[in-house]
Amino acid sequence: MVSELLDFILHINEHLATLVHQYGTSVYGILFLIIFIETGLVVMPFLPGDSLLFAAGALCANESTGLNLGYLIIILTIAAILGDNCNYGIGRFIGLRVTQIKIGKRQLIKQEYIVKTQEFFERHGTKAIIMARFVPIVRTFTPFVAGVGKMDYKSKFLPYDIAGGILWISTMSICGYLFGQIEWVKTHFEIVVILIIVLSLVPMMIGFIKQRTKKS
Repeated sequence: MVSELLDFILHINEHLATLVHQYGTSVYGILFLIIFIETGLVVMPFLPGDSLLFAAGALCANESTGLNLGYLIIILTIAAILGDNCNYGIGRFIGLRVTQIKIGKRQLIKQEYIVKTQEFFERHGTKAIIMARFVPIVRTFTPFVAGVGKMDYKSKFLPYDIAGGILWISTMSICGYLFGQIEWVKTHFEIVVILIIVLSLVPMMIGFIKQRTKKS
């Protein structure tokens, strides 16, 4: 399953192109579901949000696909905001009891993911809601932890979440639209995906290094 997920992520442009060929503009709905699930369900933090948005933006630059960048940004922004709000509600209702749920002998949600997200909050405050949009895994757990911590919904969580959703979706989609049709990018898309993943993990790596330095 891990190898299949990795293959999907590295060749996401080809998979998306196939979906567009099969379903046409109905692919908006498929993309909506993927973004909603990644942001809305705390059990699905490994979906390829950044690379998916980049690849989708690149497809919009190809007129033959029939996809429109404006529609893509609006639809997926709604998905990202609804997903986060759903996740916040789950965190507020269930709380840390979710870490006790197991499939066989394995925890459904690892406690360490919750702890790392809490540390991210402590370092950056409410702006972490915006920043977390660009960090894989953390973006899935941030609204959940905000719900667990009962962060004020109207004055803090919701406005920052909307701003973060708009910024994340539009930035990644527009980057794909602008750079996705460059011949080198199309030829070496796997390398581009890896670079996107590495760059998105930089904030976590910097935080980890700072934490280790303080402990030392």
